[in-house]
Amino acid sequence: MSRVSIQAEDFDPAAELAALEASGGGGVASFTGIVRGDGGLVALELEHYPAMTTAQVDRIVAEACERWPLLGIRVIHRFGRLEPGERIVFVGTASRHRAAALEACAFLIDWLKSQAPFWKKEHFADRTIWVEARAEDDAKADSWKR
Repeated sequence: MSRVSIQAEDFDPAAELAALEASGGGGVASFTGIVRGDGGLVALELEHYPAMTTAQVDRIVAEACERWPLLGIRVIHRFGRLEPGERIVFVGTASRHRAAALEACAFLIDWLKSQAPFWKKEHFADRTIWVEARAEDDAKADSWKR
């Protein structure tokens, strides 16, 4: 069971975890990302091209399914204007054993952080800036390459 949602609406991590737990595996791993308010951030705005974003996220989910024996994957990534404290991303994985669930979850969130086709703007009280890719995020994603 794998599901990908690119959506503006909020999500319920507990409901997502319950669905993964029902898969019958022995391990469920998850990550929920929250918009930080560092440096006076007022809002984070994410833009994307829906067809491209969905295709790329579907591709990386398929790769995770090939690499690890997973019983379920759930990826949710929000777009639009989000304020500090709001949920932005959820990745959940289920497997018969914890190592596969943990590794696949880390792989997916590392890829989403650095490679997913979203364009991000940070809004502050006095300025708006486009978010640049961070070398450490790219390096972490590169560490998963075969």
